[in-house]
Amino acid sequence: MPELSFERFSPFSTEQMLSLVADIKSYPEFVPNCADMQVEAGENENISFATMSVQLGPIEQTYTSEVIIDKSAKTISATAIDGPFSYLESIWQFIEQDEGSLIRFDIDFGFSNPLLGRIAEPIFAQKQEEILDAFIEEAKRRFS
Repeated sequence: MPELSFERFSPFSTEQMLSLVADIKSYPEFVPNCADMQVEAGENENISFATMSVQLGPIEQTYTSEVIIDKSAKTISATAIDGPFSYLESIWQFIEQDEGSLIRFDIDFGFSNPLLGRIAEPIFAQKQEEILDAFIEEAKRRFS
């Protein structure tokens, strides 16, 4: 279904931005609609399993993703393994720029329930812009 791509410039380094996005336990503090986040370690230090509860008005949905952090490639990828999605794959890329970094966020998803999908897909897609902006604002708060 939706394949979305977003880009933002950040005055902070790729290392700083990667560390911020990799700090998934802190998402409920600043990511819009993230009501809760539970994180379990995976088979090595680069893999974890994150269970996120998303609250949109009276509706709360929870899903778990396998998260892979590749510091050498400067990427973070996530694949949903349960929840309301028939599939959800995302990747963050952090690209060095002269005076900061370019953050690219690609996400592809679909909902298992067609009725929920018709209602939630446009909202979920629009929320991705807000989420990316929240990361930029959190970077300013942490690193300025």
